[in-house]
Amino acid sequence: MMKNSSRKKGLIRSFFSLVLIAGTVTAVAPTAAQATPVCQTVAFVTSCGGVTSDGAQYAMTAAANFNGTVFLYSHGYRPWVNIEAGKIPTTSLRGGYTVNNAPQPGPIPGGSTAVIQSLVAQGYGVMGSGFLRQGWNAESAVKTNVELIGLFKKTFPKTTKVVAWGESLGGFITQALHEAHPDLVDAVVPLCTVAGSIEASMKSGGDALWLLKTFFDNTIVGHSYKSGDEGRQQAIADIQKIFALAPQIQASLVTGAWPATSGAVGKALASIPPRSALLLTGLAAGLPPQSNSFDGTTGPGIRDSADYSRFAIAASPALAMLENVIEAGVLGVLVTHDLESQLGGAYFDNTATDYGALITEERVIFNLGLSGEDAIGAMLQVLGTAAVAPRWKADPTAAANMKKMLTHKGVFTKPTISLHGVADPAVSVGNMQWLIERAEEQYRKDVADNVRKVLKGESTDRASRKLLAVINPTPDEYTTFSGPLPVTKAPGSTTGTGHCNFTAAQYLAIAQLAATAADTGRIPSAAAANRVLRKAGNMFVDRNYFIPLQKFYGSVEE
Repeated sequence: MMKNSSRKKGLIRSFFSLVLIAGTVTAVAPTAAQATPVCQTVAFVTSCGGVTSDGAQYAMTAAANFNGTVFLYSHGYRPWVNIEAGKIPTTSLRGGYTVNNAPQPGPIPGGSTAVIQSLVAQGYGVMGSGFLRQGWNAESAVKTNVELIGLFKKTFPKTTKVVAWGESLGGFITQALHEAHPDLVDAVVPLCTVAGSIEASMKSGGDALWLLKTFFDNTIVGHSYKSGDEGRQQAIADIQKIFALAPQIQASLVTGAWPATSGAVGKALASIPPRSALLLTGLAAGLPPQSNSFDGTTGPGIRDSADYSRFAIAASPALAMLENVIEAGVLGVLVTHDLESQLGGAYFDNTATDYGALITEERVIFNLGLSGEDAIGAMLQVLGTAAVAPRWKADPTAAANMKKMLTHKGVFTKPTISLHGVADPAVSVGNMQWLIERAEEQYRKDVADNVRKVLKGESTDRASRKLLAVINPTPDEYTTFSGPLPVTKAPGSTTGTGHCNFTAAQYLAIAQLAATAADTGRIPSAAAANRVLRKAGNMFVDRNYFIPLQKFYGSVEE
């Protein structure tokens, strides 16, 4: 937050995507007092740029055939600190990263501008900000978006409808804007979104980090980063250590040897395969047992043979977790360092966490992959032994500040369409389930209120559901083999896996549904939605589809 290639895609697209719309968006150098957008029109397309009153850069575009509906996009998490070239051992990051505040008016899957260009060509407007501060910036981003909506309407007076959409952190911002300013939006689209509270997601991230450190490398800091540049360097070093673990853990699938960095824990658990500790780590953190390359159920050779079953039951879930745990761990480092700097210290606390309770169901489902009850008991015993697995304690002030951060109420005033991949390792699909449950509670309350009004002889408005939850599934089986060895898949090649791993066609299908919802004031029916979704591929609506909540909402503390 994995095999390296899969990791890179989720991180890079979520964190480092820039607006690259040559000839469509005007690049405008921000000035302190620039209240009016600077615009230019080329080939009947007007593009404007500027800065909001807080100094955030923005871009907005509409063609001569503008139909009055504009899509306001909120981008996902971007790191708030620079990373020097050569620090992170991936091809995409070897050149380093510089904090980027560039505006982003729409989703750009794989760096493509196809979504933005298609929306503009269809007569829609697009706009978005780069936001002033990167990192977790939800509260200030909502304020920026409020101002940006006003600027767009003033610049393009034909505006009649606003569709707010965003990915990941941007989805959180979108739902928060909806709850705080329902009068400003007509439809809402939180994609692969963090929902409820950032604390819920960071509980999973903190657990993943602590378990990685405890089982595999006790030199990982993971918590209580120092201030200033020293803390930044600690975080970068942690990311390097997490990446370095990947080949060692992968090799252990063959050798059974624990990494040398496992220290006393590795020695205490020497008779247990490291893959079982890795699987326990991911399951306790609520990560999916499927990844870009590994479906968690397929083996090599003849189905139901010993080799097939051995790989499918033990190796495949572990290899999937290897991809997912490392991605979650990297993201956990970045966001932990960021939030600790904002909150004034360490906010994560697992002193009372019962890790056995976090895998109550999973220890049955994945019992063989976890090497059986004796091995599970031994690993949990180590995790409960303070001398070899010291817990992390939060700073009281920082923990209190975490509770004060912007959260969602789960209120739905305008039609809302959410999309999430079922095997997203960075932001759990359980976030969408939180939205689903809040929307259903609201719907049931509206129905009950109507019954009471009817009994009193009062007039009522028809109660209707406000949320359409769209699922991006994985294929049933997709791991492939060259002889007995699994084949590594290209980044993002498996639908339903990775973070915000959607195609241009899928984004545009969701946009079509959202525009219709903005016009009608209602979400489309499941049947109507599925007709549109099927054409884009690998998406569907099914209210009976089971999605587990995040561990945070169902965890049991000691």
